[in-house]
Amino acid sequence: MQVRLPDASRSAIGVTASLIGFLFLVEITSGIIQGFYVPLIPDLVEHLGIRDADFNWFEAAQLLLSAIVVPVLAKLGDMVGHKRILLISTVLTAAASWWLVVAGDFTSFLIAWALQGFYVVWLPLEVALIFDRGRRTGRAASQTRRAAGLLVVALEAGAIIGALSSGQIFSAVGENVPLTMMLPAVAVTLVFFAILFGVPESTPSTGRRLDLVGFTILTLGLLLVTSGLTFLRINGPETWWVWALIAVGVLSFLPFGAYELRQKDPAIDIRMLAKPQMWPVQLTAGLVGISLLGAQAPLATFAGTDPVNGYGLGLPASSISYLIGAYLISMIVGALLFPLVSQRTSPRVAMIVATVLVAVGYGLFLPFHTETWQVFANMAIAGLGSGALVGALPAAAAAAAPEGRTGIAAGLTNTTKTIGGSFASAVFALVLLHGAASAVTATASSLSGYLVVWSICAGGALVAAVLLFFVPKLAFADPTVTPSPSARP
Repeated sequence: MQVRLPDASRSAIGVTASLIGFLFLVEITSGIIQGFYVPLIPDLVEHLGIRDADFNWFEAAQLLLSAIVVPVLAKLGDMVGHKRILLISTVLTAAASWWLVVAGDFTSFLIAWALQGFYVVWLPLEVALIFDRGRRTGRAASQTRRAAGLLVVALEAGAIIGALSSGQIFSAVGENVPLTMMLPAVAVTLVFFAILFGVPESTPSTGRRLDLVGFTILTLGLLLVTSGLTFLRINGPETWWVWALIAVGVLSFLPFGAYELRQKDPAIDIRMLAKPQMWPVQLTAGLVGISLLGAQAPLATFAGTDPVNGYGLGLPASSISYLIGAYLISMIVGALLFPLVSQRTSPRVAMIVATVLVAVGYGLFLPFHTETWQVFANMAIAGLGSGALVGALPAAAAAAAPEGRTGIAAGLTNTTKTIGGSFASAVFALVLLHGAASAVTATASSLSGYLVVWSICAGGALVAAVLLFFVPKLAFADPTVTPSPSARP
């Protein structure tokens, strides 16, 4: 018996290779956005006249917006085409990036920074596009894992470009913040045309509708919780109504879940999330988001803190760029190794190893943080695990999702990741603000605050490793097709 697959397989692989080429450019731009600003955080703090801890609220606002819009945009991608939504999100990101160029006060910078968060939907939409193309080969899961790894390489390469160039550009333009901020805006504007002319559209899922009521309830719940965290910072933990606000926000998810279970086409498919191959992945994304997104600003401010405070490395923006660059290189290595480890073991085992590496990396910060080489080593270990998980989580969710829901499944990993990062940013702001008055320099926080931050990051990754043991052993693998005895040659 002969199975004639080579022509179709070659055709599908060719389309996917062409698709990845253009999406590679998109993820390079995404990386530039994520890496460019981090080394500049100490200088942006000074430019805006705020404290180190205040910068966490920019991250919290962006992550909150991302958590809200990603499931909406991802589902719209399943409904009307993932390329179309990719273009819309790129336009919104470009507009916000140009606004950051001219924003010179806390409020306008906060709004622009939050709106720039539309870029986080890019990777889930790209994963859905690739998975859609891979279905015809019968190897969509493994192809998507490999492709996601390459996209993460592009993401981190772009982040390295952004991280290494921002400090140099800042110095070259005489430490002019608006001129420095133009590079990401130009990059996002150009990548719009790469998507427009180079990315093919996916096959939309017909007969779908957008659950506006469900998304509204979800948005209100997230806003209540996050607003409560904000007032907790302003009014202090002794204010009773702040805790009440947070409690109401958390409790709002109960009617949300009950409503969604009654819908034929819900905003969030609760039954899909309850599958054993899905819920541990989504929770892992949220727990890893604590360190992957919430810890960026604390790491940068720690590295830039003057050692006169009794801690910190006292590095300028240019040196912080090299520190971030080393971290991103380790993420590239982790992203490239993940498909190989998955092939030799299983995707589940590879993800467990990755979460353990994140836990070990941040756990090492507790005893080893006084020397620059120690910080480099800790970030490199955590980076190996983080790089593997960035692409692995949406690819695993797409593989576990039914047809027509790959976009929303992949998008939910970003939603839970951004929720984890948003809450972490708010909590880290409170932790770093506590005891800041005892610091020597005006904008520094306390060492104990940083120790708590690293402990939370390590603990969250350890919990994620435990959760992944509940995933079925052969989850996320390509289906094994047994030829039928009646099959014709």
